[in-house]
Amino acid sequence: MKNALPFVIILLLFNACNQPQQSERDVFVSELISNMTLAEKIGQMSQINITEIIQDSIVEDYANVTHYVIDTAKLEKYLGEFHIGSFLNGRSVSAENWHYVTSTIQSINQKYSDVPIIYGIDHVHGASYLKPGTIFPHNINVASTFDTRHAFNTGNVAAYESADLGHKWIFAPVLGLGVAKWWGRYYETFGEDPYLISQMGLATIAGIQDDATTAPHKTAACAKHFLGYSDPKSGWDRAPALIPDQTLREFFLPPFRDAIDAGVKTIMLNSGEINGIPVHASYEILTTLLRDEMGFEGFTVTDWLDIIALEKMHYVAENEKEATYMAIQAGVDMSMIPTSPSFCILLKELVEEGRISEARIDESVRRILNVKYDIGLFDIPIVENPRFERVGTEENIQKAKQAADESMVLIKNNNNLLPLSKSSKVLLAGPNAKNKIALCGGWTYRFAPQKERWFPEDMPTVHDALESVFGDSYAFANYDQLAVRARNSDVIVLALGETRAYAETQGTIDDLTIDKEQTELFKAAKATGKPVVVLLIEGRPRLIPDIVDEADAILFAGLPGIYGAESIAEVLAGDINPSGKMSFSYPYKHGHIIPYNYKQAEFSELREVSDALKRHTIAPFGYGLSYTTYEYSDLKADATEIGVTQKLIASVTVKNTGDRVGKESVLWFISDEYGTITRPVKELRHFEKIELEPGQSKTVTFEVIPAEDLSYPDKHGKEYLEPGDFRISVGDQEIKFKLN
Repeated sequence: MKNALPFVIILLLFNACNQPQQSERDVFVSELISNMTLAEKIGQMSQINITEIIQDSIVEDYANVTHYVIDTAKLEKYLGEFHIGSFLNGRSVSAENWHYVTSTIQSINQKYSDVPIIYGIDHVHGASYLKPGTIFPHNINVASTFDTRHAFNTGNVAAYESADLGHKWIFAPVLGLGVAKWWGRYYETFGEDPYLISQMGLATIAGIQDDATTAPHKTAACAKHFLGYSDPKSGWDRAPALIPDQTLREFFLPPFRDAIDAGVKTIMLNSGEINGIPVHASYEILTTLLRDEMGFEGFTVTDWLDIIALEKMHYVAENEKEATYMAIQAGVDMSMIPTSPSFCILLKELVEEGRISEARIDESVRRILNVKYDIGLFDIPIVENPRFERVGTEENIQKAKQAADESMVLIKNNNNLLPLSKSSKVLLAGPNAKNKIALCGGWTYRFAPQKERWFPEDMPTVHDALESVFGDSYAFANYDQLAVRARNSDVIVLALGETRAYAETQGTIDDLTIDKEQTELFKAAKATGKPVVVLLIEGRPRLIPDIVDEADAILFAGLPGIYGAESIAEVLAGDINPSGKMSFSYPYKHGHIIPYNYKQAEFSELREVSDALKRHTIAPFGYGLSYTTYEYSDLKADATEIGVTQKLIASVTVKNTGDRVGKESVLWFISDEYGTITRPVKELRHFEKIELEPGQSKTVTFEVIPAEDLSYPDKHGKEYLEPGDFRISVGDQEIKFKLN
């Protein structure tokens, strides 16, 4: 036995050398957790709204808040008694006031904890809760640019302008699949295609988490809302969804999977239920899928009141305590409580009763502290020298304006009515002619702003912008003036669409059709005999079956933001050549609202329907006119057959055959001729935006990787990569190839 000791030493050394090395962060966080009380740990899992820590007089008139004053007694109670680790939200106040708010919270927190606060903010389309922050178009517009540069800028500018103010956690981007057109949060999505959503989402996350931009500070993005939130069966916000598992995996999951692979730091959860199971109570979704399968290492946060909703909305828990138990056991890390400490009290009771282990609490706390460490909160909890000059710079404003410019989608242009000559006598009418709110929608300065006094005084309306561009040849008319003033006009422009801002439940409607008054206004304009241009300023497609065929031109402006009216005017006048393409299929009528990537059985050769019934959209996904023309030619591939490990390179030539410079988004689609699970008619797999001078040609390529571009999952996540025939289509070109 005399040689046994050296052997044991060698074995111990071998085992020590093969143990995974703990990072500096892991050692730091582990030591921190070991010294925390249970109450302190639970506090890290808790998030409180700003209304709970400000003066009562401000809370009493919160709808009109313009300046925050912290009630230190309220704040000290939350920090001293409940050890709250996160606060959120607010309204648009000055950069100086925001810095005061977050600095005060962090400073007082240091009396009670070594762990800094993480402050979450709804800067969902630029620095939208900051006065005068730079505000971009909403996501539905950004996606219509088909240029990820604008998505990057949206997130990047928000982080750039607000990181110094203590806003280190931005609740963006939304990665929901925009298929329920009547949903009140439709404008927050990047449209109806999973690949487009992924690419725009990745760019937004990269912009928010771009440390070089915010240095020496760092900011965390928040992918939301995991999973299936955007397709409620009724179309009402937070209503139940019925989504087959295979559909969830093929169409709803990929943007989140890509975001996780790219390193998104946090995820906000779906407030609703899928197939009868609330997401906040689903271990299968929050742990088995999100953690075990997808490998997410950041932390999850609920949306507003969502643990309480398990009792009060979904009725799967008999009381708030049972709801808390279900949510934590399912995998929730942080509760957006948001207006009481009840979560802290109940969760502590559950641990003390032995129903939830402290090890489970440690799991969530570790994830939260890891993110706080990664974004440098322990290094710089309070920004000592905030760079207020970063807010609303001319460079940032130009980025927002360019995004608005390229998001305009020209749907119709009979006889090349547009662009209008600047000497044309233009008559403007419609409910959105002088409406600032309509251009921006929800989450702009307020949750859902209802008063124009919140908006910049110098923000132009469509009326202001057209008057500026067309000068003395421009006129405005109310409804009762229309017929008379039209006599001296060459063209009538109607600013139609949605006239108010809405967010979440406030966006609930029971009819997508545009209101009767606007249809009557259009008929009155048409009765004058003058050509009519329709502007659609809206956050979702409002149906216009009685307008679309009679209108001479239609421009989808969506929610283009603070600088959107200028973009509209410049498109009408030809100063901007429209380059936007639809990020969703614009429905024609109720009854058959389907996305562009529908299944073949929607229109079966075995059971023909009339051509009139086949018309289900006024502008399909990827559609958009220009003031120039493009010719696609010479589509070819470097092989007609490939194996599963081979790549195929396809190329096409795009030529500007018109007489002015233009930008063209080249969209590549793949169609699978046959599949074990029924396949969409086509699916977007690549896009690229190019600029062409008149007469100029460019060759654009697309690399097909079978495992990425030709496969699809079953309901369990097993990937199918089946041999057979495939088609590539781009522009009006099409080519076939075979996978062996």
